[in-house]
Order: sequence, then C-alpha cells, then structure tokens
Amino acid sequence: MRIDYRIDRPLRMQACFEVEGFTVLLGQSGEGKTTLLRAIAGLLPALGEPFGGLPPQHRAVGYLPQGYALFPHLRAWENVAFALPRGSQRRTQALELLARVRLVHVADHYPTALSGGQQQRVALARALARKPQLLLLDEPTSALDAATRDEVMAELISEMHEFGLPALAVSHDPHLAVLADRVAVMSGRRIVQQGTPAEVLSRPASVEVARLLGHRNLFSARVAGHESEAGITLLQWAAANDTILRLPLQPELAAGQLVHWMIAPTAVRLPSSKPEMRHSDNPVTARVETLLNLGASYQVALRCGTERLWLAAQSNLVRHHGLEPGSDITVDLRSDDLLCWPTGHAGD
Repeated sequence: MRIDYRIDRPLRMQACFEVEGFTVLLGQSGEGKTTLLRAIAGLLPALGEPFGGLPPQHRAVGYLPQGYALFPHLRAWENVAFALPRGSQRRTQALELLARVRLVHVADHYPTALSGGQQQRVALARALARKPQLLLLDEPTSALDAATRDEVMAELISEMHEFGLPALAVSHDPHLAVLADRVAVMSGRRIVQQGTPAEVLSRPASVEVARLLGHRNLFSARVAGHESEAGITLLQWAAANDTILRLPLQPELAAGQLVHWMIAPTAVRLPSSKPEMRHSDNPVTARVETLLNLGASYQVALRCGTERLWLAAQSNLVRHHGLEPGSDITVDLRSDDLLCWPTGHAGD
C-alpha cells in the first residue's frame, strides 16, 4: 500500500512511502508522525491517498493511539464493543474479537487490571472491529517497559501477520525498526530513506539517518587525499591521535573536506588468531574502558584518543583476548565497512 499525503496544517509536511506488512515510520519528536496518522485516519484536513476525500467514519482504518485510549470505566469487552454497531450481538462480537487476540479470559477486567501488552491487544481488538484495510499505531512501545517490549511487540506483529493486515507504526524508537518488515525514515518532515531494516540499518543515507537509527560509532574526520590507483580514499581521524583510515575510493570528496563517518560495532574486528589472516585495513590502537556483558556477547567501549569506539564481539573472543578495563588492544576497521558523508568543503 502506498502512502502519499500532503499536509499544510497544523504543520507543513509531505510523506510518500510504501507500507508492506509491519512498517515502521521512524523520526524524532516534532517531525509530524502523529499528524500524518491523524490525517490518514481523516481526523485532520489533508490531501492524499489512500482514503483521500472520505469522512473518518468511512475510512477503513484501525487506529491505536499512543497510550491506547481505553475507557477506564469500561471492561475489556465493553471497550471493544464501543467500536461496534448497536445491537443485541455486540457482546458476542466483542468476545469473538478478543478471542482473535487471545484475551477472552480477561473480557470482564477493567484496563487497570491489565498489563501493558494486554491493553495494547484490547486496543487492537477494538481497531479490528472496524474491519480495517490498514492499521495505524502511534508510538506502540511508549507504554511498554524494556523487559517486555520485545515479547509484546513480537506477539503483536505476529497477530497482524495472521490477520493479513498491513500496519503502519510511527515511532522515535530505533529498536522498533529491527522488528519491522519495512522501514521509512522521516527527517525535515519528509521521507529521506526507506527499505528493509537490513538495507536501511546497514547503509543509512546520511548521518542524520544514522543517528535516528541509533548508530553509536559516528565520528568526524578530514579527507587526507586519494590513492586513485589503489582505489582508496584516506581520512585523517584527528581525535584519535591523527589515525589514518582507508576506505573505498570516493573521488567526489576534496582533500581537506570535513566528513562524518561511521562503522557498526559488529564490524570492529579483534585481531585474528590465525597469522595468515592478520592483515589489517585500518589498525587502530585503543584502550578498553568498559565491558557490558550481554551473555553470549559483549559490548566493549574502547578509548581511541578522545573518542569512544564501540565493539560488539562474542564472549569467547573477549575472553580469548583477555579484554578487561585498562588493557590495550589493536582492532581493525575494515575499509569496506566504513561509511562516510560530506559535511562541507575543503578547508572548512
């Protein structure tokens, strides 16, 4: 399903992107994400498709607002029934919808007696009562604690796939993008990148997108020059003791130009235990600051000059190299794993 909307009030914005399966629209607060959902639902004046020109009651959308907006004085089944036409079958129909989200056993409970995940599924059942062609979710993780967020969202997304309904969730939480079928990124009140999570997360189109996606290893450097015959561009990372970094040739970058660059923590490599594989594109000497034990893996904070470089590695590798706070290590930043974007011109 293609979303194509132009909004003038209460703010000016334009959004054009594809919704496939569970799609996440990612952007900072103030970008107009909720405004877009309200426009699609017909609650704000806007020009666009789908549903353009239809009154709200005739739009085949199910809307889950932030916080779910359940009526606290109504039981779960009554909240669902509120969206159903009047008639003697309302309770039966509401219970059938609760059964679809596996919540019949709490039909007579009030919202305060339900967990955050259960409240979300009651709101989903209420949205399904409209027989929607599109589900709209506003910040679906905002009312969930970190311990249950993944489980609740995985179950919710699984249910949406079972129903065969496309869903658009807007969020500022980059973690939600990992669970999506498709991601669109909004910056400057327009769509700046879209694709699968793997595509967008691995190749962000700009440093702004990289920040929105939660990438940690974002730094500045200057272009030191090019080795055209070798197909290499050289960066001088001044904050890390003037370390020279090699990356695939980018002839459009001028010598002296300031750039942003990034590398994923998983692409920061520890030295190989095999001598024949110890070639290093970009050896960087660092000191271990902090180790975060995640069980099967570690997140390791390395101090490189005045910068902090994050490394993600399996626990057995961390133990093999004897990493501990204060120890020194030389890591490799593979040239193919470095991304960079210009920020200005030569001499800036």
